[in-house]
Amino acid sequence: MPLNVPIILTWVRIVLIPLLVALYYLPDQLLGAYARDVLATGTFVVAALTDWLDGWLARRLNQTSAFGAFLDPVADKLMVSAALLVLLNFGRVDALIALVIIGREITISALREWMAQIGARTSVAVHWLGKVKTVAQMIAIPCLLYGHTVFDVVDTRWWGSRLIEIAAILTVWSMMYYLRRAWPAIKNST
Repeated sequence: MPLNVPIILTWVRIVLIPLLVALYYLPDQLLGAYARDVLATGTFVVAALTDWLDGWLARRLNQTSAFGAFLDPVADKLMVSAALLVLLNFGRVDALIALVIIGREITISALREWMAQIGARTSVAVHWLGKVKTVAQMIAIPCLLYGHTVFDVVDTRWWGSRLIEIAAILTVWSMMYYLRRAWPAIKNST
């Protein structure tokens, strides 16, 4: 396993996942709900920033590797899934939305793995639609984790709910796009 700065950042993101979840298992008397939400939001934002930074550094420092290409999306999916499950537990996200987003991630990961095995991975390469979906998720989730009003003006739970709904729509749309792109290879391989 290669060890470089981008891979270390990916491991940091993976380590932050149990920290994020653990914050919601602390008794309210120990930390307080508001402090918990602030810390969880900060943890998620730091994790999301490591996602951007590790990719940028890997390209900039020419430290891309097959292991990093494998580990990075796994860390992303674990991070988003853990946050969605916490939000679901606290009633801040609808079960259908969490199911759609997590289900799509599993489906597309499996599709990419299978397409790589039959030599057609490029047909399901990352598309701008998936990137826009990711941006919507990465803004929505911290808004929902925080779940309070900022300066008595911005209701982060309302904005997070709208953005996660948009992310769910983009999730279905991007999944259909990837499945449509893969269909010829799927049809020819059976």
